Amino acid sequence: MCRSPPPPTVPRRRTHPEETRMEALYSPLRLVHIACGAVAFATLWLPLVAKKGTLLHRKVGMAYVIAMLCSAATGMALSSIQVVRNWPAPSPMSFFLAYIGLISANAAVVGVRVLRFKQRTEAHRHPGDLALTGGTVLASLAIAGLGLHTGAMLLVAFAPVGLITGMGQLLYWVRPPRERMHWWYQHMGAMFGSGIATLTAFLVLNSRHFGGNATAIVFWLAPTLIGLPGARLWERAYRRRFAGKAVGLPAQG
Repeated sequence: MCRSPPPPTVPRRRTHPEETRMEALYSPLRLVHIACGAVAFATLWLPLVAKKGTLLHRKVGMAYVIAMLCSAATGMALSSIQVVRNWPAPSPMSFFLAYIGLISANAAVVGVRVLRFKQRTEAHRHPGDLALTGGTVLASLAIAGLGLHTGAMLLVAFAPVGLITGMGQLLYWVRPPRERMHWWYQHMGAMFGSGIATLTAFLVLNSRHFGGNATAIVFWLAPTLIGLPGARLWERAYRRRFAGKAVGLPAQG
């Protein structure tokens, strides 16, 4: 009686010590990421409706910024671990999630930094601010190229969000202010952008509860398609209000 030969053994891939350490970090980082994201989502709404400049607005707004930066940093770290884990064929989504973290962090930082330099009358050339906004522009171009190369159209569709906002923020820094309330509009726009990123992450992570999945483009783009026009309308309302005050008329809106 002939016995069939035993199946060939597949040599196990040796795990590098660095990979082992990264895997050990993954679960704790994920927990911190979820916790920070939950705090960011919970504190997002109050600064939008609270009276601007009050202690409540500033304190809750700063809590949101800190939570958003924590969520963005841990999100980028988790994406980096996923890239290393799946190398040499990482998922484009791993790069995309790191990109979302970058544009979220950039928006939150810009939203705070413009308040520090609201009295400026000349171009602002701080290396850190220019590097962050410039890096967002370059990352947007890179993510668009990756999407075209891999056929991941979600990356191509989302890349203009970071490209347009990053370019706008970069030009804001390198140009002298042209209006009195320049810092107000930039702060409001940046925080709106950061809020859109927070809402996007919430919808994607909870997409299964809404009858979809994390790759459905509607969850990725709906907050942007709704939030950006809303931010423009809000800015227009404040421009009318400030214009009314400037000429001694009752504030409108």
